[in-house]
Amino acid sequence: MKQIASPPNHSRRREGADSMAMSAAARRRRQAHGSVLIIVLWIALGLVAITLYFANAMSSELRAADNRVAMLAADQAIEGAARYVASVLTEQATNGIVPYITDYANEAVAVGEAHFWLLGRDFSQGAPNQIAFGLADEGAKLNLNTATVEMLELLPRMTPELAAAIVDWRDADSDITSGGAEAEPYGRLRPPYLCKNAPFDSVDELRLVSGATMDILLGEDTNRNGILDPNETDENRDGLADPGILEYVTVWSREPNLRSDGTARIRIGDRNAMQGLLRQAFNAERANQIMNRPGITNASSPLEFYTRSGMSAEEFAQIETEITTVGGPIIEGRVNVNTASAAVLACLPGIGDDKALELVAYRQANTDSVDSVAWVTKVLSAQEISQAGRLLTGQSYQFTADVAALGPFGRGYRRSRFVFDLSEGTPKIIYRQNLGSLGWALGRETRATWLATTTP
Repeated sequence: MKQIASPPNHSRRREGADSMAMSAAARRRRQAHGSVLIIVLWIALGLVAITLYFANAMSSELRAADNRVAMLAADQAIEGAARYVASVLTEQATNGIVPYITDYANEAVAVGEAHFWLLGRDFSQGAPNQIAFGLADEGAKLNLNTATVEMLELLPRMTPELAAAIVDWRDADSDITSGGAEAEPYGRLRPPYLCKNAPFDSVDELRLVSGATMDILLGEDTNRNGILDPNETDENRDGLADPGILEYVTVWSREPNLRSDGTARIRIGDRNAMQGLLRQAFNAERANQIMNRPGITNASSPLEFYTRSGMSAEEFAQIETEITTVGGPIIEGRVNVNTASAAVLACLPGIGDDKALELVAYRQANTDSVDSVAWVTKVLSAQEISQAGRLLTGQSYQFTADVAALGPFGRGYRRSRFVFDLSEGTPKIIYRQNLGSLGWALGRETRATWLATTTP
C-alpha cells in the first residue's frame, strides 16, 4: 500500500514564531517597564536632592537672617554702651577726678535683646589672669608724643632701636636719633612710604614705625582683652597674658591748664599771684609763712612746691589744681599716679622699678587718701620728686571704653573701642576703632556660661 507523505508542520512553526515574537515583545515590555522604573527613580532622587538643596538653602538663609538681625542688635548695643559711658562720665567726672575702674564694672548689660560688656584693664597685680570690666584710663599711660627716648626704652618689650625710631617718627626734623630711623628704612619697603615727622594721631600708628613687631606691640595678648586665651602662647609659662607696649602707651593724655573757674592756672614763679591765691585759700599770715619758705618759687612742679611749702596734705588739696609751672592752655603727657601701672610709673625719671611697686602698693592700701598727689611724698624722696614731679598728676580727662556686644542667643559678636575726652567739659568721642577682627574677647568661661544660658 502506497504511503502518503504528511504535509509540513507549518502550524507548529507558526506557533513557535508567534511564541518567540511574544517573548521578544514581553522582553521589550519588561525592558520598557524597567527603563521607566529607573527613570522614575532618578526623577525621585532628583526631586529629593532638589528638595534637600532648597531646604538647606532656606535653613542657611534663615540662619544668615538670624545672624544679620543679631549683628544689627549687637551694633545697637555698642552704640548704647557709648551713650551710657558718655552719660556716666558727664554725671561723675569732676575736675579730672573719676571713680575707680571697679565702679564701671559693667558686664552683660541688656540693650533690647542684645548685651554689652565694658572690657577694662587691671594691672594692679601685674598682668591679669581674669577679665576686668570697666573703663581704661588713658591718663595712666605713657604718651608717645611727649615721652623721651629714655622713658620709652623702659617699657616692657621695648627695644632701644624702636624707642629711637618712635622719636624720629614724631619729630619734625630729618636728623636720626642714635639707633633710630628716618627716611632710609621706609624707602626700602614695598610699597615705600615716608617717615611721618609729625606727632602720632593714634596708638595703632606704631605699626608703621621701623622696628615695631607684633610681638613688641601685642605681647602674648594678641586679641588685646587683658587675659591669656587658649589660642595665645604663654611664652614664659606664667599663666598670664603679658601685654605688649600698646597697653602702656597713649597719644591722648592731656589736661586743661585751667583753674576750676576756667581761668588760667597761677604760675608758681609768680610770687604776687601765688600770695593772693594763698591768702584767698587760707589767710595772710599763712600765705606769708608758705611763700617765705626757701626756694618756694623755684619749684619745678606743684608736687615739688608741696614738698617745700610745709603745707599739710589737706591744705595742698585746696590749691593743687589751681597752680602750675608751665604755660599754655593744655598740659600733655602727664601720668596719673593714682591709676598708672607699675610698668608705666617705672618709666618716669627718678622712680624706677622698686619705687613704682611701692607707689602701687601704697595707693592700694590707702585708697581713701589718694585723691591728691600729696600722698606720693610718703613713698618718694624730695630728690625723686624733683625729677618725677613735673610728669605726675592726679587727674585724667581721657578714657577708653572697649565694648564687646552680643545679639540674641549669643550671636552677632561685635567689638569697638571708643576714646572719650572730657577736657572741654562735655564728653566727646575723639577716636573710634573696630576691634572685631581680633576675635572673641570675653574669655572662655564667659562664652561657655553665656551660650549655655541663651542658646534656644
